[in-house]
Amino acid sequence: MELNNDIKNRWHNSKVLLLAGSAGSFKLLFHAVKNFPADLNKTVIIIIHRKKNFFSEIEKLFAENSRMYLREISDKDKIDSNTIYIAPANYHTLLENEKQFSLDVSEAVWYSKPSIDVTFESAADVFKDKCTAVLLSGANQDGAEGLLKLRNNGSLTIVQDPADAEMKDMPAAAININAADYVLSSNQIFQLLQV
Repeated sequence: MELNNDIKNRWHNSKVLLLAGSAGSFKLLFHAVKNFPADLNKTVIIIIHRKKNFFSEIEKLFAENSRMYLREISDKDKIDSNTIYIAPANYHTLLENEKQFSLDVSEAVWYSKPSIDVTFESAADVFKDKCTAVLLSGANQDGAEGLLKLRNNGSLTIVQDPADAEMKDMPAAAININAADYVLSSNQIFQLLQV
């Protein structure tokens, strides 16, 4: 499928890209991080489910392969453009306003901390139609409700085609509640992110 002008224009007008997934999404996220140009001129926020108290090499691996500056989010961090932020394990990541993150220690959502829904919902309030959100492979329904709120607030919402996903539950849950503007294969998602 050729990407239409609507999706390209809305992607270009976005200030923030939210990339989220769980089981089966790591390779896709890694590929995206590796291929972003240094001058993407957007803030990229990655929310990936991680095991509680499990030391992760994700940040190191991503940073070593990224042309953009990349870091794990700390409480009260400033939100900068041309930066990739990774939500830390054992916290929910929220966007307080267009300039600052906050970390929250409340209960897990869908057995997950960080919760994709929590970050998506706060981003919907802050960035409205200046946001693109992509929900990838995963084994539960986290992200679906947050994606719907993003869509209702004018964001561009994209879901990985469940037929193309290693774990179908997460993208299928979003499609079932009509949270996706577009359902794309992983190749189409990469094509858009390079436009």
